[in-house]
Amino acid sequence: MSLYERDFMEGTRGTQAVDWEERIDVKRLREERYEKALSRLQDSEMGSMLLVSDPNIRYVTGLAMTGGSGADHYTLLTEDGDVVHWDTADHASNQRFNCPWLNDIRYACPGLGNVPRASGRDSARTWLKQKMADLVYEAMEEYGVDKAPMGLDVGNQGLISAFENDGVDVRTKECVDVMHDARKVKTEDEIECLRMVAAICEAGFQQIVDNAKPGKRESEVWGDAVREIWRHGAMAQGGYVTSGPNTWPKHQANTTDRMIRPGDIVYADFYNIGYLGYRSCYYRTFSMGEPSQAQKDAYEKARDDLYDVLERIEPGATTDEICKGFPDEEGEHMDWYDADEFWQMTTNHWAHGLGLQLYEQPLIWRGLSPDHPIEIEEGMTMAVETMQPADNQGVRVEEMVVVRENGVEILSQWPVEEITQIDC
Repeated sequence: MSLYERDFMEGTRGTQAVDWEERIDVKRLREERYEKALSRLQDSEMGSMLLVSDPNIRYVTGLAMTGGSGADHYTLLTEDGDVVHWDTADHASNQRFNCPWLNDIRYACPGLGNVPRASGRDSARTWLKQKMADLVYEAMEEYGVDKAPMGLDVGNQGLISAFENDGVDVRTKECVDVMHDARKVKTEDEIECLRMVAAICEAGFQQIVDNAKPGKRESEVWGDAVREIWRHGAMAQGGYVTSGPNTWPKHQANTTDRMIRPGDIVYADFYNIGYLGYRSCYYRTFSMGEPSQAQKDAYEKARDDLYDVLERIEPGATTDEICKGFPDEEGEHMDWYDADEFWQMTTNHWAHGLGLQLYEQPLIWRGLSPDHPIEIEEGMTMAVETMQPADNQGVRVEEMVVVRENGVEILSQWPVEEITQIDC
């Protein structure tokens, strides 16, 4: 297998800011992302883009959009490089003080999301959308881009109609395509953020090894891991620990109050753990005591399937060929699920891009890639995951990787050759 070879002393550094070595350069991180989005915009027919999606806003502005606020913030990027950001009163006030790289921050009218939803009247929702559109159009006039098409990264028909009332030519597909293209290949600082979040996940895995024992509940073990994740400066916005019969098929409630028992498989999925906004997806499997032969065999199969895929990933390879490394119908256990087609097996065996969102380009999957292939590019980052049943339990394993010129560099470092055994 061809892997990226690190230079001497290359790898994860500390999480704090220091003056005695170069670490993640957050100023460079912001500027390079902004320049990539601006360059793609300038190559398009659009004169500006209105970004409502949180990851797109963060990509262009560096603001810590964490999701769930209900679209009460949005950003306009113009072809001349001007940035106008609208946000709620408290957030905007703080941003004006704390974010000197942004010089035009205004108060937002929430035309989408929680506020319109809670208003209770169609007239209120219509007014809010039109007010939002009018505010953006005023800024477009100020910056001289009101005559050119405007990109919009959400396809809300009510908001589109409000802009059309102001005479704006709204382009949604073009905007989404521009941002996907800007974000699909990561800068070195983005890659370092993903390397760092992988290291923080490993601190969480160690907490599982130290704290999982018979009689302890899944929720308690997960709580120990989450505390460690936050201690290292990451945000835990997803993930779970599950055990025993909850490991196959994956339990709908994820972490439960089930007590862990000897002989159990325990697996942890550290997904949506964020460091500077960059999201993890990182599985590891543990056994409570010596694993059974069935558990060892299942783990070996899942690991080999995973590395079969990793060996196929390199610049220029296409996803229709790479996905053949994932299990076929028998290996997917489609008969067990009573499934007939690969698209029915979403999330069991695939690779998905990682970045400011959990799922980004590329997607490598038998359910889609054979008929809709894309080409792999150097600098893409992704998580590759596989699973297998082991009697009435199941194992899972996943690696986080970045595509280099000669293959992949594995960002995740928790031992993968065998199930991690926890003595009990």
